[in-house]
Amino acid sequence: MKRDFLSINDLGRDEIESLLEKALEMKRAGKKYPKSLAGYTLGLVFEKASTRTRVSFESAMYRLGGQSLFLSSRDTQLSRGEPVKDTARVLSRYLDGLSLRTYSQAVVEEMARWADIPVINALTDKYHPCQVLSDLMTVKEKKGRLDGLEIAWVGDGNNMANSWINAARMMGFRLSLACPPGYEPDADVLSGAGENIRMTTDPNEVTRGADVINTDVWASMGQEEEQKKRIRDFRGFQVNETLVKQAKPDAIVLHCLPAHRGEEIAAEVLEGPQSVVFDQAENKMHLHQALLEWLLKERS
Repeated sequence: MKRDFLSINDLGRDEIESLLEKALEMKRAGKKYPKSLAGYTLGLVFEKASTRTRVSFESAMYRLGGQSLFLSSRDTQLSRGEPVKDTARVLSRYLDGLSLRTYSQAVVEEMARWADIPVINALTDKYHPCQVLSDLMTVKEKKGRLDGLEIAWVGDGNNMANSWINAARMMGFRLSLACPPGYEPDADVLSGAGENIRMTTDPNEVTRGADVINTDVWASMGQEEEQKKRIRDFRGFQVNETLVKQAKPDAIVLHCLPAHRGEEIAAEVLEGPQSVVFDQAENKMHLHQALLEWLLKERS
């Protein structure tokens, strides 16, 4: 029976831990890892621009011996109004898996409902689960564990924040989020938050004693017209040296990139000794290898 990955909630704790271990194993093995997906083809249907997500998925398939087909949505019949359910059923006849990067979570869910092949959420406005899995991999790689860690989120309550909340609920680590008023994560995501998850409007409160500090751009794709207003509203939420100094001395700083230096993160922090953002970016490829092998081989 096929499995989809549309949000962190689609996995159990044991499955997440297994994927993280497998991704770390694949990273250690490098190109010596077996070509376990030889003969498999992954389709990537993207409505949003991408650097890391696209290249990491394509490289992951290639390293495992498979291939990928990139399909910009404007080059498919979706752009001319073909129903998602028709596209899903046709692509299921050609491909072994489908990675979808789009605006609406409902579109990903509709594609998964009608596709006979595994569907992966490569980003929607609500969730970015693959990114958070690779971030968890990075934390585990650098800290050796997830249990007992204090993880801070500073900035917009966006798709990343939503997925971090789901991950904290599943894995049990402590997550503290500082968002400006009016920019909180989705209410339905927060509604099930446990005692290990807390919200505040004070970045100093969440970074004090943190093991991990995490942030993202203040205006995500599709919100560019709000950029000037958000810069005003997010004043005081920049991850800078003052905030980082409040964390533990060995704290690490995450950013899923692309970054706007001087806005959500100071250049000296992004390029500083506690930043692991480029290891974090690399780990997307290794995590995607583990995820693709699991989902596509599971279907076989």
